[in-house]
Amino acid sequence: MSTNDPILLQRSDARGVYTLTLNAPRQFNVLSEALMDALHAALDQIAADPNARVVVIAASGRAYCAGHDLKQMRAQPELAYYQALFARCTRLMMAIRRLELPVIAAVQGLATAAGCQLVAQCDLAVAADSATFGVNGIDVGLFCATPSVALSRNVLPKQALEMLLTGDFIDAHTAMARGLVNHVVPAEQLDARVVQLVDRLLDKPREALALGKALFYRQLETGMEAAYQMAGQTMACNMAQEVAQEGVQAFIDKRPPTWRN
Repeated sequence: MSTNDPILLQRSDARGVYTLTLNAPRQFNVLSEALMDALHAALDQIAADPNARVVVIAASGRAYCAGHDLKQMRAQPELAYYQALFARCTRLMMAIRRLELPVIAAVQGLATAAGCQLVAQCDLAVAADSATFGVNGIDVGLFCATPSVALSRNVLPKQALEMLLTGDFIDAHTAMARGLVNHVVPAEQLDARVVQLVDRLLDKPREALALGKALFYRQLETGMEAAYQMAGQTMACNMAQEVAQEGVQAFIDKRPPTWRN
């Protein structure tokens, strides 16, 4: 893998932790066609690794991700091209959702429009206190419709719509208060805080995390009674797994569980 590649992939062999780094800092890591394809391919590669445990999506440079590549979009002013482009982005976002593993956004800088969407689409997010977030397509006459899907599933409706309609940016602490990110730390502590969160996830059995992530998102999209039925079935299946049997027995025996992750 070249340092000029749009995505840098690093794997911790001992722990099954993958770090994907958006690597177009001069373009503020915009979601060009090349970068989206490379990120999607990397996620597919990780999905095929049975020993993978956690994914971190980080970025190089000052910006985390400045959204879609507007120059690329302007160069091809055709409806069919735009439809294909946003379908491509949707496939990428759904690849994050469908991945069995927890995906953490490590946000060191600006995350705007589809970049903010990427943060919202990740399962968890840690931000430097210098990071800023916005869905400001409206400033160029383009309502951030696709980013609104992920944003509105993180942030309360009126807060999300105000961001979408005004294009105003919010700082990292406001983003945490509104539910867009989980933790905010000084910039120099970002990597260490991400590692702490990764370590907490590695303490848990892979099977339970995978099952839980899938159920969590499915039940959000359905009615309460159906959600309870789905959750009950999932919990029953989870309890029948070896990891839960061992965990419960360890609790009864007052000892740490032994899991084969």
